[in-house]
Amino acid sequence: MELGGKYSFPGTGLTVNRMGYGAMQLSGSEIYGPPRDMDEAIAVLREALDSGVNHIDTSDYYGPHITNQVIKNALHPYAKDLVIVSKIGARRGTDKSWIRAMAKDEIISGVQDNLRNLGIEAIDIVNLRMGAFLDPVEESLTEPLSVLVDLKKQGLIKNIGLSTVTAKQIADAQQLTDIVCVQNCYNVAKRDDDALIDDLAKKNIAYVPYFPLGGFAPLQIEALNQIAQEMNATPMQVALAWLLQRSANILLIPGTSSRTHLRENIQAASLKLPADIVIRLNDISPTVIATHT
Repeated sequence: MELGGKYSFPGTGLTVNRMGYGAMQLSGSEIYGPPRDMDEAIAVLREALDSGVNHIDTSDYYGPHITNQVIKNALHPYAKDLVIVSKIGARRGTDKSWIRAMAKDEIISGVQDNLRNLGIEAIDIVNLRMGAFLDPVEESLTEPLSVLVDLKKQGLIKNIGLSTVTAKQIADAQQLTDIVCVQNCYNVAKRDDDALIDDLAKKNIAYVPYFPLGGFAPLQIEALNQIAQEMNATPMQVALAWLLQRSANILLIPGTSSRTHLRENIQAASLKLPADIVIRLNDISPTVIATHT
């Protein structure tokens, strides 16, 4: 089953359905500790794949370690067409804090943790997570990226992507290695990356937005709710459908720990928004998002 059409990462041999699954919510409260309902977490993953999802986005600092262990428990041995994407660049404190982890040894151990907890010999794609919680910071990524390039040469990772980065950082990274995807915060109300998405599409680089329905102001919620009612859909389904129609290089990774919400998200892949609705969504004014992923 194709969900939202297919996307092939050039030069990688990897092809995914554009509606994927983000595993962040599989762990416990505040993305820490075990899930409240382990059986449901496993069932969500299995149903996602049964429904056509073949792209899972994860990180070993979700939990930490827990989310990848749940994925392994539910899905290993993995389907041949399943693409697993992880990210490096942070670790969790015992107080549930998020701590940057960009030193060489931290990146190496982060990759090794992913391999061990997922039960694989190489990761399909590893994103280097830069920036602040939601927004990029114009800083050098040469040192941490060079470590990932070395790990790629060793065969521990197959491809490299970036997360929470600027256009300049992407260009700098391309001087060191091929970049197959960019994962930034973007949705119908947070449109900072409009030009970047179009530029990446021309370069055949996938764009994977996180936080597809976050930080909306009351007036924006009212506008989205009205459109959702007219479309006989949920606001999340409308927001996801808008992203799919925004550009063919956009891949979605909505996350949930509920099979009910999973089904709603998957249904968004077949929701076609008419031109007048797209125009109204495009006109939703931007807002500032004050949280993190």
